[in-house]
Amino acid sequence: MVWLMSIDIAYHVGVQFQQLRYFVAVAETRHFTRAAEQVHVSQPSLSQQIRALERELGARLFSRARGNVALTDAGEALLPLARRILADAETARLEVAELVQLRRGRVRLGAPPSLCTGLLPEVLRTFHDLHPGIELLIEESGSHDLVRELARGALDLALVVMPLPAASPALTTVELLHEDLVVVSSTSAPEPRRPVRIADLEGQPLVMFRHGYDLRELTVAACRAAGFEPSFTVEGGEMDAVLGFVRAGLGVAVVPSMVAARTRDLRVTALARPGLSRTIALAHRSDVAPPRAARELQKVLLATRPPAGAATEVCEAVSMCGSAARANRARSTVDRARGRRPLMDAAIAPGGEPSPQLDDGPASARDSACSRSGGPGLA
Repeated sequence: MVWLMSIDIAYHVGVQFQQLRYFVAVAETRHFTRAAEQVHVSQPSLSQQIRALERELGARLFSRARGNVALTDAGEALLPLARRILADAETARLEVAELVQLRRGRVRLGAPPSLCTGLLPEVLRTFHDLHPGIELLIEESGSHDLVRELARGALDLALVVMPLPAASPALTTVELLHEDLVVVSSTSAPEPRRPVRIADLEGQPLVMFRHGYDLRELTVAACRAAGFEPSFTVEGGEMDAVLGFVRAGLGVAVVPSMVAARTRDLRVTALARPGLSRTIALAHRSDVAPPRAARELQKVLLATRPPAGAATEVCEAVSMCGSAARANRARSTVDRARGRRPLMDAAIAPGGEPSPQLDDGPASARDSACSRSGGPGLA
């Protein structure tokens, strides 16, 4: 066991991968000349490296008698270790190469739940089509929690609501989008005035997100700035739960316009100017460069972000039609803002089946399409 310990110590001190590769070649061929040919070096160079390895380890690895080459006890002990070391080194080389070429890897992305519902599905689909070997790990949480996760290295990137918390670590941020907030209510509830002022929410039953949601803090702060405390009928839900409670008629909620554009069977009403809005930024730590795969996702996010004003167009498109046709028409508006020609909108007929409706007609045609959809107009 003493010489095994010396082998381990010597390896850490001075043994080279090249020497181990030469040693394994000789051990497998039991012939110095053939081993030299196998590793593409001259026989004298290979013999010199084997002698250097034996000096480093302090033991002979081969016995050479009458032209025969055999492993000594030390050589027999070293052979499986050398094979494992070389295999691990090759595995590391291949994995690094695959990461560089984006064939494999992982991206850890944090985002508020509202963006996981609205923005991310399309972005992640695009990224997955480009890099199908990259694993995507998504963490849903509020900006405060996401900033902490970035700081401790648990995330590579995060979508956060600006401005950042005062106690944030040094982060690099790039603005991604500016989005209006809207009021959603059940289609069976009395229609609110159009547009809704923050003051109109006083005394209204509100369905509120759990603590830690940026939308909760923004809505509560706006109500207090208007001089009243909001009244909650239900609080503590995530985005899907809040929309479900609103759909059931338990109250109204303030949500991002991109979420409203993808929500059926709810009435959407714009907030009176100046209204409420939020700015979303893409953040990562300033002191650590994101991994290659994360940088590629960053490129996709920045390339697919809506141009200035696109979120406002979504809000206006949502307010244009009744609830049944709202989602498809708003998505088409985003497509136009991003420079993509929408193939067709689907106005939902009273029977629930989509009927083709071209989206490039004049305003009167759009209004008639809204009328045919059977959805209630916004108050």
